[in-house]
Amino acid sequence: MRIRLRLFASLREQTGVEDEWIDLPEQTQSLAELRGHLQLRGPAWAEALDQKRAVRGAINQRMAGENDRISEGDEVAFFPPVTGG
Repeated sequence: MRIRLRLFASLREQTGVEDEWIDLPEQTQSLAELRGHLQLRGPAWAEALDQKRAVRGAINQRMAGENDRISEGDEVAFFPPVTGG
């Protein structure tokens, strides 16, 4: 499956990736599984997407939960929580 991955703010800074198309293994079907798969890319990815960190996810520009499914051609974004004032 091929998806478009987008990272924002500190996640982009930590990994050095803002936007890319990636091919996923068949078993990677949910947002949580994608997050785990991306952590295998190396230490910066493992730290940025650590399960203990508050990281939000979106599929096709809609907020998504860990168990939400991803499909061929989806745009998946990860970003830290946003605070404002």
